[in-house]
Amino acid sequence: MVPTSNERPLVVDTAAFNDRLSEQTNATFTQRTIRRLSRSSPVKRFFRSSVSSEKNAAPSVFVEDTASVVALPRDEEEAPKPEGIVEGGGDVYANDPAAAKFKSCAWWHVGFLMVAETISLGILSLPAAIAKVGLIPGIISIIGLGVLATYSGYVIMQFKLAHPQTMSYADVGVVMGGKWLGRFLGVAAVLSFVFIMAAHLLAFSVMMNVLTNHGTCSVVFGLIGTVVSIVLSLPRTSKDMSWISIISFFSISGAVMIVMIHLGIVREGGSSIQIIKDNAELSPAVIGVLNIMLAFAGNTAFFGFIAELRDPREFPKALIMLQTIAMAIYLVVGVVIYYYVGGDVSSPALTSAAPTIRKISYGVAIPTIVVAGVINGHVAAKQLFTQYWIKRGQPAQCYANTTKSWISWITVLVGLWFFAWLLAEAIPIFEQLLGLVSALFMSWFTYGLCGIMWIYMNRGSLTANWRKTSLFILNIVSCARLVLP
Repeated sequence: MVPTSNERPLVVDTAAFNDRLSEQTNATFTQRTIRRLSRSSPVKRFFRSSVSSEKNAAPSVFVEDTASVVALPRDEEEAPKPEGIVEGGGDVYANDPAAAKFKSCAWWHVGFLMVAETISLGILSLPAAIAKVGLIPGIISIIGLGVLATYSGYVIMQFKLAHPQTMSYADVGVVMGGKWLGRFLGVAAVLSFVFIMAAHLLAFSVMMNVLTNHGTCSVVFGLIGTVVSIVLSLPRTSKDMSWISIISFFSISGAVMIVMIHLGIVREGGSSIQIIKDNAELSPAVIGVLNIMLAFAGNTAFFGFIAELRDPREFPKALIMLQTIAMAIYLVVGVVIYYYVGGDVSSPALTSAAPTIRKISYGVAIPTIVVAGVINGHVAAKQLFTQYWIKRGQPAQCYANTTKSWISWITVLVGLWFFAWLLAEAIPIFEQLLGLVSALFMSWFTYGLCGIMWIYMNRGSLTANWRKTSLFILNIVSCARLVLP
């Protein structure tokens, strides 16, 4: 029935009912259909809001014709989506049931992944870092940077929940500043992972030289470590990687425990420690603080870990698990080994033990030296892999089990690990490589950018109350880590 001239025409927002009115462009709706739709509570609410804003309604959005409803786009739907963001504005792993296996991690899976990724090579440089700054400044730095890293990790979760499409810092850059900032942060994040991968390959070469009494060239050992790392990186889900991360945690714990027990037996200790470093030189002190900072520098991978949680809101449990274990182990290992060895402590700290104990501890540490590098390589590869397929308009390839997706995954892995091997050969000094990684990248991703993210999320209400004002000041301090070690 065609509506009579006495009836008031309905104001229909076709975009709001796109799913329900599937034949909107061709069908002629009867009066009965319109009345039946208008009796549902969502439609009533819509009509009330439409009538109240009728005077200000844009003619391109509302159509006043009950005989024929034509779909006209809204202004916000016409706006182009930022490059690299998944269509629909959501998590790439939430768009299809086939991706369910990628969102299968419990919080403790992610907790062990974060522990393995964070508590790795950084712990081996802490005794030497304390020796460079002094005992008390070293303890204060470990606790202070640990607390700040915990808070910045919580900010990452807040940003991820507010913007589910963010899978990495590249997406953070797109959200906050457009595609060019996204590209810059994406490249920087991948480079930070590659440098850490290089540090693990260098540690692998040092370990093999110790175990084999320099049985062959370090370049060959580096290549062996590269091949092993590529093979272990092949699984594409974080849940698969979580099981070897548990082995990694017990591996590094056992290795440093062996060294501490040995040093406690054979050395008297306490004779050459300095509560506060006398005549501390700026350059070694900065390297020491940067190495402590690197020990907490796992935040770069947090976006990917949160994306694979069954319930992202459980991430704080994993974060508290990580930072509680990290700060406790860092304080014990750093202080005890420095107390017994003194200012001459080596980096990596395992080399401070006697030759036989050194071999035993390095043998126990093999899983950590390999696995922690593998986890960083896995996260870096996944960032490049997902960005590649999203930009090609095929996000389903991110979780598809196809030949095409596997070839691209393996290609990314091989390219990243080869680049890491080249870096390890170009910078063959372990301590300097770690300091360079921290100075170039980790102060950004662990501290500074998280402060900027909080300010972005709370813009317009930064000083709304005393709590917001206090957090604003804290995040300004965190932002200062972009320029200060």
